[in-house]
Amino acid sequence: MTDRTYRLVIRAALGLFRVLGLRLDVRGAEHLPRDGGAVLAGNHVGFLDFLFVGLVGRRRGRFVRFLAKQGIFLPPLVGAAMRAMGHMAVDRAHGEMALRHAVAKASQGEVVGLFPEATISHSWELRPLRPGAAAVATWCQVPLVPVAVWGSQRIHTVGGRLSLRRGTPVTIRVGEPLVPAPDADPYAVSEQLRSRLDALLADAMDAYPEQPRDDADRWWLPASRGGSAPGPEEGIRLDEEGMRQADLAAEARIRRSRKVAPVGRPRRRRVATGRSQVVPPSTRESAS
Repeated sequence: MTDRTYRLVIRAALGLFRVLGLRLDVRGAEHLPRDGGAVLAGNHVGFLDFLFVGLVGRRRGRFVRFLAKQGIFLPPLVGAAMRAMGHMAVDRAHGEMALRHAVAKASQGEVVGLFPEATISHSWELRPLRPGAAAVATWCQVPLVPVAVWGSQRIHTVGGRLSLRRGTPVTIRVGEPLVPAPDADPYAVSEQLRSRLDALLADAMDAYPEQPRDDADRWWLPASRGGSAPGPEEGIRLDEEGMRQADLAAEARIRRSRKVAPVGRPRRRRVATGRSQVVPPSTRESAS
């Protein structure tokens, strides 16, 4: 695999940062090892979060291979670039396939990037975490490095919010890695990860150098900090609705790309809410 495409994208991203005059505050990047496999697990508040989590890798001379939703790979040029950079598509109905690819990359000494909340949080606070990041780190016996990003929601996020206002601060905090035992329960490791992400996110919010200009500008603060963002319960409802709409749109794009006429209303596969066992890819049955 050549990383020429990745280097070009990094240059473009750094150029975008300069054009926007972003005030980046990155602390703790030294917690990402300079070599060997690792998993970077970040919170998710904006569409550009992968650039800011990827910036941690750049500070350490590493390329981060992200798991990203399948829809991003559908446009021909974007999809080709994503694949050239070694990123991995996630079909939420068959997430185990993406985990197999992530395990392979981490086992080969790559840095894998995941957003274990699985979608952007409308409340700006942490959603329940899915166990994928913890599972990859546990199965591959690599460090699980938490990353909190704050401020990116003011640039581009859900609800059609986009601002090209110069000088927006973006605060990034990288925590000490978790090193799960070989027989650790990924769900238990996920709870430890959530605790560390929660603390890092609180630290990033506390250190953030700006406050809302007026009441209309309080949308980017969580309700728990006096903002007008939805509370956690309403936020989760909006998150789930957003994922449902995104999945329907992605299925429609896939049908169009295959030139297959739609048949009936696409049905979203329901995910069991109970706790199920996470089994290493080597022992899982092949997806049908």
